[in-house]
Amino acid sequence: MKIKISCRNIRKIFIQKGKLQVHVLEDISLDVYDNEFVVILGPGQSGKTTLLRIIAGLETPTEGRVFLDGKEVRGPGQDRGLVFQSYMLFPWRTVVGNVEMGPKLRGIPRDERRKISAHCINLVGLDGFEKYYPHQLSGGMKQRVGIARAYANNPEVMLLDEPFGQLDAQTRYYMEKETSRIWETEKRTVLFVTNNIDEAIYLGDRIITLEGKL
Repeated sequence: MKIKISCRNIRKIFIQKGKLQVHVLEDISLDVYDNEFVVILGPGQSGKTTLLRIIAGLETPTEGRVFLDGKEVRGPGQDRGLVFQSYMLFPWRTVVGNVEMGPKLRGIPRDERRKISAHCINLVGLDGFEKYYPHQLSGGMKQRVGIARAYANNPEVMLLDEPFGQLDAQTRYYMEKETSRIWETEKRTVLFVTNNIDEAIYLGDRIITLEGKL
């Protein structure tokens, strides 16, 4: 199988109050293969989100390097779509307005943007809610908008950072099933961060565990 993402000897240290060093990641090396669904599992403060943000290009490792298709990651890029735990939607924009934001910023013409957003909205099962605003949606629906918005940029890799952490148990289970369905429909490489063992077992082709900090 083709290696899609390669992390080599990743180390991350945060400096607090000018001198206190917090070692978040130590010598992390891993490979993620094309179209693989990999879950990063660990308790709070284990560095899961930091690792994901380094792969996304939002954080710079203290040591080590990340490669995507053999090219070193040096910042954010359209080839990676990121879904956060918080909904991160624009409250003044409708579902369509939120989903098509990425293509709009890239200068894609309006008619083409609407085709892209319609496909992504259908993909996440939100047909009929195109003109709704975020305050009119449930938590699960808001997160589906976030997933659709990430897909609208047609990324090669999807990065999901505990996307269902704020949902109740029943909605979370439904969204896990939806995530699996979407991945089967739109095959691409996925890295999914969670602290939930059941969620990791249900979703992952492979599970990578990180130790917590005592």
